[in-house]
Amino acid sequence: MLPFDPVPVLVVGPYSLIPLQPSDFEAVYAAASDPEVWAQHPNKNRYERSVFQNFFEGAIQSGGAFKIVDRHTNEVIGSTRIYDYDPEKSTILIGYTFLSKAYWGKGANAIIKRMLLDFLFQYVEVVQLHIGANNLRSQISIERIGATKVDHIKIAYFGEPERENFVYEFRKSNWK
Repeated sequence: MLPFDPVPVLVVGPYSLIPLQPSDFEAVYAAASDPEVWAQHPNKNRYERSVFQNFFEGAIQSGGAFKIVDRHTNEVIGSTRIYDYDPEKSTILIGYTFLSKAYWGKGANAIIKRMLLDFLFQYVEVVQLHIGANNLRSQISIERIGATKVDHIKIAYFGEPERENFVYEFRKSNWK
């Protein structure tokens, strides 16, 4: 259970995070269907419709997934998720984030992560992320906005085998 109910709509600058609905499949899949989006991800064939369907089901079942919308074009450009809230440890995870290639290198990921962090630090002290051990693009991106690598673990994404991942975290006490 998340520390808030329902999952809110979040808006900062040119992007909106809108709670994901089953009817969003086609629009989100359109953003995910480029093989380059998944080239460094542990599951490199997530661009395939049947594999993405499993990913999407996990997102819906999580109860904390968002579609990412470019407010200028009203286009769905990706997805992200908040999950694994632990009230005793005051932690939550964000992840499963992807953006269509047209938004790479333009600051979109940093804006979206900052939006999520600003929101989540109202509820928790620590926000963590799981990033594939070979996903250098995501590791560099998250380190640029202040995340610290704290662990190396094997985890299984929804309906997928275990894969090597790094755990990164942000602490409220260090967040500006």
